[in-house]
Amino acid sequence: MSGYLKRTQKDYSQSFKLQVVQEIEQGKLSTTGAVRKYGIQARSTVVSWLRKYGKFDWLHQTPSHMAKTPEQKLLELEQKVRLLEKQKAHLAHQLSQSDKKSILFDMMIELAEKEYNIPIRKNSKPK
Repeated sequence: MSGYLKRTQKDYSQSFKLQVVQEIEQGKLSTTGAVRKYGIQARSTVVSWLRKYGKFDWLHQTPSHMAKTPEQKLLELEQKVRLLEKQKAHLAHQLSQSDKKSILFDMMIELAEKEYNIPIRKNSKPK
């Protein structure tokens, strides 16, 4: 087998998307090169990441280093706020899930220690 792994949209983390966009914007990869290198399903997926996370203003077709109108800046900031709100909600959900798992694991350890009378947790004494 060649090592190619077909991916689904759910596989792509935020940091992965940003890494791919950064490599393309730095000229290290083309969009097609990124598709091949990382096994991304379609070039259009990479293009959508560039539109969403890249420095090029696709809405007004201007590179980010060119002067923008106040309206363009406002639209850009509104997009960033929406993205940050989505990321915050996702992280809050992940935190809630990990807290629940931690409580569940503690309960399982306590039950196992009581039922089988074996110490699972280390009782390290302070020096």
